[in-house]
Amino acid sequence: MTGSVVYGRLEHQTNLLSKMSKDKDSSNIEDQEPMELQLKLKAQEEEIHSLREQIALASIKELQLLKEKCALERILSELRLAVDERQRERITSSMNELTGRKADVEENVRLAENLKDVEEERYIFMSSTLSILADYDIWPRVYNASSISNNIKCLHDKLQWKIQSGHTKIGELNYAAEGVHNDNSSGLSLPVQGKNNLTAHGQFSTEHQVDQISDMTRYMHLNAPLQSGDHIQTPKFGNMQDFSFNTQREVATSIANKSVYRGMDVNADERTEDISGYPPNMYNDVNSVYSEDEAPGIEGFQIIGDAKPGCKLLGCGFPVRGTSLCMFQWVRHLPDGTRDYIEGATNPEYVVTADDVDRLIAVECIPMDDHNRQGEIVRLFANDQKKITCEPDMQLEIDTYLAKGQARFVVDLLMDSPDNWEPATLTLRKSSFQIKSNNGGHEIISETYSKDSSIKVPCGLSTQFVLITSDGSSYPFSTNSVRIRDTLVLTMRMFQSKALDERRKGKV
Repeated sequence: MTGSVVYGRLEHQTNLLSKMSKDKDSSNIEDQEPMELQLKLKAQEEEIHSLREQIALASIKELQLLKEKCALERILSELRLAVDERQRERITSSMNELTGRKADVEENVRLAENLKDVEEERYIFMSSTLSILADYDIWPRVYNASSISNNIKCLHDKLQWKIQSGHTKIGELNYAAEGVHNDNSSGLSLPVQGKNNLTAHGQFSTEHQVDQISDMTRYMHLNAPLQSGDHIQTPKFGNMQDFSFNTQREVATSIANKSVYRGMDVNADERTEDISGYPPNMYNDVNSVYSEDEAPGIEGFQIIGDAKPGCKLLGCGFPVRGTSLCMFQWVRHLPDGTRDYIEGATNPEYVVTADDVDRLIAVECIPMDDHNRQGEIVRLFANDQKKITCEPDMQLEIDTYLAKGQARFVVDLLMDSPDNWEPATLTLRKSSFQIKSNNGGHEIISETYSKDSSIKVPCGLSTQFVLITSDGSSYPFSTNSVRIRDTLVLTMRMFQSKALDERRKGKV
């Protein structure tokens, strides 16, 4: 029984201990839950704070983005306004261009109509002129202004001569009638056509000398070579009272001095032959010494002179078969095979210029007689049909300028009046050129080479040239000599050619 009691106590104590441990565990569990809740609450508060900070940052960024958006919208609106303005300008420009094109088209139509009218007038004039020439059996071989005008001039001289001859014969008939009437009162049988027809020394007066001298001076060069001073100029007959002698005055006077009668009984025909000293009048078909089948010509035609820039060339020869007039034309043969008739080069003498360098030049000569017949065209190349080159000194000077890449020339620039020449300096460089005045040093022209800029050289012995810039403006210049002018022109053209070639290569 004692053992059971002890066992009971032990069991009771054990139960108490277990109960106490359970109570302790339960109390511990109850203490941990608030702590965990507190920790969770604290963590949530921190998270909420962090989220609030993120929201604040996001709000700030949103405000910045809104500001940027407003700025971009403002820029976009400005761009739209600019685009609209450009479109309006483009529309306005297109309208102006269309208006300009319309005006150009109208101007072209007007010019075309004017050209058509001029062509019709030219056709009528040419037809009428050729019809007049055909009425007198004159048939020009070449239907150009020079040939037709020469034929008209010859026809005019022929008719004028016939009129003068008719007046002379009428006067001689009147004289014969008066001579018969006055035979008993005078021992002289001299023509009396006017108060000044015969001087006291038995010599023709001015009025009668003009008829003979004008005929003689027309053929005064038939037996001499056709050189620069020997091309024939037909005198223009007008009112004989107003006729004045030209540069042939001395020749005419010397011939007129030979018209003194060797005897007072010389008739009119003998006087005519004695005065002239030349073959009978070429207009008289009966007395013509040349056959109708023989065309006029030139023999021994040649070009005299050195074919270098600044030098003179002279085309000359001997006229045969009644040749009394020669029409000259100098021609420039281009590398592409075409021919360029040199403007103004219609004289036997020609001055070689910078335009002829690296070109073939020739002269064409058309012989004509007083029957308006034209012979075969005589064509002869200068420089033995070789291209014209510069003199060695000039070529060396040009090569030196090209090697240096720069050249300076002292020139005179024509200003606002024909007599106002201003000294200036023309500087040539590889890609540009510049012109400065020597009076003050201000710049007149400065631009790069372009295909629109060019230099024109006049025909003849001249030291001048014309510079045409890219905008179409023309500037006349003058140099001290023809050699300097040609050196300047050739140097500038070489610089321009090289600059344009380099630009084309750069684009390719």
